[in-house]
Order: sequence, then C-alpha cells, then structure tokens
Amino acid sequence: MKVFLPGPTAVHLDVLAAMARPQIGHRTPEMHALMRRIAPGLKRLFGTAGYVFTGTCSATGALEAALRNVVPGRLLNLECGAWGRRFGDVAAANGIAVDRVLSPWGEANRPEALAAALGRARYDAVAVVWCESSTGVLNPLAEIAAVVKEHEDLLLLVDGVSALGAVPVSVDQLGIDVLVAGVQKALAVPPGLALFSVSAAALRRAETVQCRGFYLDFLRQRASADQDETPSTPSTAHLFALDAALQRVAAEGMPARAARHEEMAALCHRWARRRCALFCDERISSPTITCVTAPRGSDVAAFLARVRDKGFLVGRGYGELKASTFRVGHMGEHRPADIEELIDVMDSCL
Repeated sequence: MKVFLPGPTAVHLDVLAAMARPQIGHRTPEMHALMRRIAPGLKRLFGTAGYVFTGTCSATGALEAALRNVVPGRLLNLECGAWGRRFGDVAAANGIAVDRVLSPWGEANRPEALAAALGRARYDAVAVVWCESSTGVLNPLAEIAAVVKEHEDLLLLVDGVSALGAVPVSVDQLGIDVLVAGVQKALAVPPGLALFSVSAAALRRAETVQCRGFYLDFLRQRASADQDETPSTPSTAHLFALDAALQRVAAEGMPARAARHEEMAALCHRWARRRCALFCDERISSPTITCVTAPRGSDVAAFLARVRDKGFLVGRGYGELKASTFRVGHMGEHRPADIEELIDVMDSCL
C-alpha cells in the first residue's frame, strides 16, 4: 500500500532498518553518543541554539506539556480548524482558562484579529496551529509571532506537527517559545516520538509554575538533556530512526526539501482545480497537505475505497469536513513522480 495520508506517511527503508538496531541502555555511553548525534540536527531543523527535547509519546503529549509548563492562568487560542480547536480543548481539560479567536474553516488566522484580542485582556500565552491539517491551511506564523512579541511576558506556543521538516523555520528569529512536532509527518519516521523546542523564556516561566506535570516537565527535560539523556525510559528504536531521518534531511538540504514539497503541492493543487476544487485559497495552502472539496453529490468514501483498491491510501476529510472533502498528504519521502502516479490513479477512480 502506498500511503498518502496527512500522517503517518511513508518511511524510507534506511529509517526502518535503523529501528531494528540492537537495544542499548538509556543510561549508557552509547545513549549519550546517540543524543549528541541527534541534538545538532534537531537544532538546525528548529532553527534554534536552545533546547529541543524528545518525548516518547504523540505530539499531543508535548502540546499538553507546553500548556502545563507555561500557562498557569489564561490562554488565547487561535482556531481555524479542528486541530486549532483541539489545542484549546487540551488546555481546558487541564483547567486552563481559554479564550478563542475563531476564523472560518478554510481561512487562516489573522494577525489583526489576534492583535485586537490581545488589546482586550491579558494572557500568559498564545497558541496556534502552524499547518491546520483538517483544512490544508498554512497559517502566517511570522506575522502572528510578530504580534505576540509586541507584548511583554506573552509566550507563543505552536503546533508544528504537519509542517516541521517541510517548511523552513527559525524559532529563535521568530521568537517562538514552544514549537511541537511529531516525527510521523514530514520527517517520515513511524509515530511514537514527540519533538519540542523550548525557549529560555519558557523555561523561566516553568520555574514559576508548580503543577507542571511529571513525565514531560520542562525542568526535568532540561536537567536530563544537559546529561545527554532523557528523564524517563525512551524508545531507543525511535531515536535511532530519528537519527537516520535527520541524516536524510541534512543530505538533501532544507532549501531543496522545501522546494520539493512546494512542487508536490503545486501538482496536487492543479489536479484539484481541474477535477474537483481546493477547499482553501491556494495562496494559504500548506505544502504538505491538500484538502480537496469533492464534487457535489459524490460519494467520497466510495471514491477513496476505489483508490485504496488500486493500492493507494488517501485521507478522508476531518471533523466537520469528513463527508465533503478528502486530504492528500504529500510530505516526507514522497517525490513529485509519486504524486503524478497518485493523480493518474485518482483520475481513473473519479
């Protein structure tokens, strides 16, 4: 089966082989050497001279950790789709007061709406989803970050799950305080590992928060990272895989990697305009996921079943869009030739 989901995505054989390496102890020199190999690649990927931590969990665990570590009181949550809404729901489930700035699904979060909301109340942090994979929208991260940084002691938390590894970023230049990602999307590693950069300001905030949780406590993470370790037993198999994936990213180079993802997105966008419709404006569309509006009256599930019967797995719509859209993931190890092959199959199934 050829996988073109919004995640998880296809994994290169070199990465799969790395997962099969013999186990090592997580308090050994071998572990220390592994963590020292991984750290520079993660810093380059996130664009930071600071800490990038790993957690053996899904990215949701790291999102929850970000909220618990740095938001003692009130959060302003930007929402333009299902995952933005979920970010706010995670905060509310942890007893955090949440105000929500809503944009219609298919549109991006607007910096001016954020600025207006920040003028009405005081918050500990702002949360936003960089790539809203339910709609295919790539939010204007630099513009949002600029608004946040106009306010003293206001932190910026970013869900970068569906963008990191395909879209260049510098968390230090933008002033992002916590950027969370999983490995199963553009990094093309099997799911099970979360990555999260944490700024010096976020660490200082964590020092003032009493109920940070335990498993992904930022201060415990920092103490362990300083020893080239993790606080709790990690999945060393995933760390070996991440090491191999980061080597592939470095060999390709981030500019070439970003250009490849843009080329794949352009192929999908052209096909969607020709045969169906793009759910969101192409100018704000993600280079990793295309959300396609199915023709009126069509049976999306039946179409995707026909595509699957031909050996290709494409994603259904998500949340409110489940019955009216489908989503093509084009990220990680995919190449333009793979997208062209998928397009031929989808054409034959419409």
